[in-house]
Amino acid sequence: MNWQDMNWLNPPAAVAQEAGGLLVTTGENTDFWHGTYYGFHHHNGHFLHAPAQGDFSLETAFRAGFSAQYDQAGLMIRADESHWVKCGIEYVGGTAFLAVVVTNGMSDWSQLPMPDYAGQLRLRLTRVGDAVWVQYLAGDAWRMLRLAYFPPELAVEAGVMCCSPSRAGLQVLFENVALTSPFSTKAY
Repeated sequence: MNWQDMNWLNPPAAVAQEAGGLLVTTGENTDFWHGTYYGFHHHNGHFLHAPAQGDFSLETAFRAGFSAQYDQAGLMIRADESHWVKCGIEYVGGTAFLAVVVTNGMSDWSQLPMPDYAGQLRLRLTRVGDAVWVQYLAGDAWRMLRLAYFPPELAVEAGVMCCSPSRAGLQVLFENVALTSPFSTKAY
C-alpha cells in the first residue's frame, strides 16, 4: 500500500511524507464515536484509506506525541458511519492504553493499560469472514487484543487513523502501512 494511492476521510491539519514515514498533524476536536453512553456522534477523525476486499490483514507501526485526553492513533476499517472498527493507542488519564472501538450500529470501547509504552507500537487488524481480530506486537510475540464480530457482507475501506478529541496538533508518524492476505488466526 502506498500513501499516494490512499484517500482521506476528513483530511488532517497537516501531512508530510518524510524518510521515516507519513507525519500527520490532527485538527481540532476530532474523533470517531457513534452514540453509546455519551450520546454524541463524531465522524470527523482523520482516516487515510484504500478499498480492502475479502479477508485481509492490515498492519502499521507508528509513533505519536500523546499528551492530551483521548489523543489516539492506529488502524481503522470502515464501511459507513455506523459500521467501523478503530484500534491503536488512546491516551486516557495520563496513560497510554491499547484501545479498540467496534461500531455495529452503536460504538463500544475496550482498553488495556500500557504503563511501559515506549513511544512506538506495531499493530495488526485481520478480517476473516464475520470476524475482526486485533493484535499488537509485544517484544517478538503478537498478542491478541480483541476478537469482534463485523458484518461479513459489508465492503470496507482500510487504513490508518488519528484523532485528538480535546485539542488540535497531535503529531503521529506512521512508519508504514501494509494490506496483505490474512495472517493465520488459528492459534486463538
